[in-house]
Amino acid sequence: MKQMLAVALGFAILSNTALVHPAIAAPDSYTIELPAAPAWGYFTDKYKTNQNEFTTVETNAAYGTLSKFLELWTPGSSWDQGTKLRADVLDYNIQYVVDLAAARTAADEEMAYLVDRRGQTYGATEGLGALADVYRTLSGTTTVIKDVPADATTVKYDDVGSTNKGGDSNSQLGKVVDLVGIVRGNFASTNPSKGFFQYMRPYRWVNQQEGTNANRIVVPTLVPAISTTPEKDGGFPSGHTNASYLASLSLAYAVPERYQEMLTRASEMGDSRIVSGMHSPLDVMGGRMLATALAAAALSDPANADLKKQAYEQAQNVLMKQTGTSEDRFADYGKNKADYFKRLTYGFQPIGDTTRAMVVPKNAEVLLETRLPYLSGPQIREVLATTGLPSGYPLLDDPEGWGRLNLFEAANGYGAFKSAVTVNMDASLGGFHAEDLWRNDISGAGSLIKRGSGRLSLSGANTYGGGTQIEGGTVEALSASAFGTGSVVNNGGTVTENVYGGGTVTANVYGGSGKLTIGGNFSQSANGTLELNVTAPGDTLAVKGSVQAGGTLRVNFANGYVPAAGDFTVITQAPGLSSGRFDKLETSGLPANYTAALGYRSEGIVLTLTDTTAVPSNPGTTNPPSSGGGTFTPAPTPAPTAPVTPPTPTTPPTVPVTPPTQPGAPDPQAPLPTSPFRSNVVDPAALLQSLTQAAAGASSADGTFSDLPSGHWGSASIAKAAKLGIVSGYANGTFRPNAPVTRAEFTAMIARGFGIQPAASAAAFGDTRSSWAAGYIGALSNLGVVAGYGDGSFKPNATISRAEMAAIIARVVNLGALPGTSAPANFGDVRGDHWAAGVIKQAASAGLLNGTSASAFAPDQNASRAEAIALIVRTLETDESVKALLAGL
Repeated sequence: MKQMLAVALGFAILSNTALVHPAIAAPDSYTIELPAAPAWGYFTDKYKTNQNEFTTVETNAAYGTLSKFLELWTPGSSWDQGTKLRADVLDYNIQYVVDLAAARTAADEEMAYLVDRRGQTYGATEGLGALADVYRTLSGTTTVIKDVPADATTVKYDDVGSTNKGGDSNSQLGKVVDLVGIVRGNFASTNPSKGFFQYMRPYRWVNQQEGTNANRIVVPTLVPAISTTPEKDGGFPSGHTNASYLASLSLAYAVPERYQEMLTRASEMGDSRIVSGMHSPLDVMGGRMLATALAAAALSDPANADLKKQAYEQAQNVLMKQTGTSEDRFADYGKNKADYFKRLTYGFQPIGDTTRAMVVPKNAEVLLETRLPYLSGPQIREVLATTGLPSGYPLLDDPEGWGRLNLFEAANGYGAFKSAVTVNMDASLGGFHAEDLWRNDISGAGSLIKRGSGRLSLSGANTYGGGTQIEGGTVEALSASAFGTGSVVNNGGTVTENVYGGGTVTANVYGGSGKLTIGGNFSQSANGTLELNVTAPGDTLAVKGSVQAGGTLRVNFANGYVPAAGDFTVITQAPGLSSGRFDKLETSGLPANYTAALGYRSEGIVLTLTDTTAVPSNPGTTNPPSSGGGTFTPAPTPAPTAPVTPPTPTTPPTVPVTPPTQPGAPDPQAPLPTSPFRSNVVDPAALLQSLTQAAAGASSADGTFSDLPSGHWGSASIAKAAKLGIVSGYANGTFRPNAPVTRAEFTAMIARGFGIQPAASAAAFGDTRSSWAAGYIGALSNLGVVAGYGDGSFKPNATISRAEMAAIIARVVNLGALPGTSAPANFGDVRGDHWAAGVIKQAASAGLLNGTSASAFAPDQNASRAEAIALIVRTLETDESVKALLAGL
């Protein structure tokens, strides 16, 4: 509540950071073993000692569980004679109520009245949201307090239509009614503890301090409800809070789909007791503690085993099949969490040892057995241990750990993995067996192993380091660091990257760029599926280590996002560390005119998208249609080592080139009598002159790159091309020989290599006006060497394939007139109907382009920078004069 925030900021012992609980993260140390039995015994064994006849801490389990209050307060001989042991804590406790009373609204006062006067079970049903009224009708849960009566300031009204059970045992939800009744049974009262601790209600503290009896901090409509026998009306712990949590935890057990909403409603009802002026924060915290222990005791009592099972099944088969229309005030998860966490400690600062290990009470796991049904009892205990509050807070450090339990956070799954955690879900059982979401920020050195079926989603900022292993079902990543800092191994399930939900190992990243990061390696067997749900350009999988691909890759484009044709990076990885190939590619969400194929690079995996309707005017200048999926034959050269950025354009040779008299693509069959180069594209004499001039000005240092060892297969050609100004390296001294080549880059290389001067512009294409290569594109377009798409675009940043390079070089020179270096090549992956079959055969026969093997060419594989330069240099050297010149470089 806003007024609570404003009030709390002014409290003397409340720091700014305490408003949001400072220790939501899992404790550093914990144990799931049973703590030592306290003097009064384990609460769930001794809960029936919560009666007036058991008069000491050692004999009454309720007194013992709340006994840390005795470090703050010593009861006196009567209701108003106790002694403050920690005045700072207790004064803050009462001042909190005073200041809240000054800031509360009319709506706050209305809720305070209804919480006070209605039966707590009826009030708790609001946590069911849309099903609240349906539940009340089907269970016979009623109230006679419909609203705040006009004369409520002078008349006390009681909810005579409500009982502790809060319903009819013979109704359609009678077993649920009976479960609430047994949890709120004969041993669940706070009255014995009120009498034992004898701590006054806050308005009596204020009246005593002010010497009045005005009850000014109590909501006016509740003044008639003030008890006239204060000796029987202690404040600690809050009975309404205790009853509200008991009813809410019972309903949460039967309807775990509303677990956190029920808890939030219980905390709201407890908080309303402070708003009303009837109770203090410590009263409410004590009521929550006692109720948590009492609910666990009743639910773990063997006598109630059949009833709790019947209540759960009845709620699932009757209530959960209904459609409700009630207002759901607890639909905002973020608000629920903030409110609940604030009410765990109410801004108190630790006053004791903050380093004590978290302990988990005996049988506490029963509180979550329907919420986390796929986990074993010891596993749930570990969940409770890794989500508990830190030690040191007033009241909460009971020896069994009831005060430190954070059930809201525990419903979000583990807070840490200390060792390997195996989750085995069975989707056929439905409910949380089939699908669950862990929202916590999971830390620890342990790992997650997912087995069975069903889907487990992870949305936290996780840092666990042991890795993730998927043996079955689906693991969905809903945050960028969902899989922590370790490796991911998918042996037989689905890993899904999904920005807004869904997936198998689903990467479903909330907000941001949608990029899922795997801190180690990613490997997938033939039985695994990796599903990437793409809604934006950055919605990718980033693997810091290596990728070992296998099985199925499924790429779903969603939310109306469709990338432009060309290469779309789906997986990035550490350079040069990939292996394997996906056996199958599946895509969805793409237009019918798109085809898709996979490309494997040193730095990742790309999805090459081809728009089959955008056919260029000259075949071979754009990515041709691909097979749409399946395996991809690797290129013969090493894969790239860094992201592609256009190299700095190099000034072309200064010798002018006589422009052709008839622009356009020349006839590839027209032989030249004096030169193998096409005379209407290249002037051989002018080319030789420009190359001679460039060679004369070359430095011996040109062509030396830090990432190009002398043994690299393309080093000689690259060195020659760099000295001639055909290509340049990068500012950091690298060449990146394995980086893919874009259409703009290859066009510039061709122009520089064959002495073709840049044109004034490339205005014919709408997407090249601002391109660094616009002049080169314009010049080669005018010569008919390159062409654009039917939509008027050139797509300068799209990558170019090996087949396209062959087609473009065919337009520059007469491949058919070049001397063959071997018998005509026949490649099994270049069928006769392939659009570039003819030029591929000619280029391979002339020795300009090699196959990946004796029987494969990989025509649609992206070309590398080294391959592009080798093609240009080899083509130049088919002229004997040029060859002799280059031999001297």
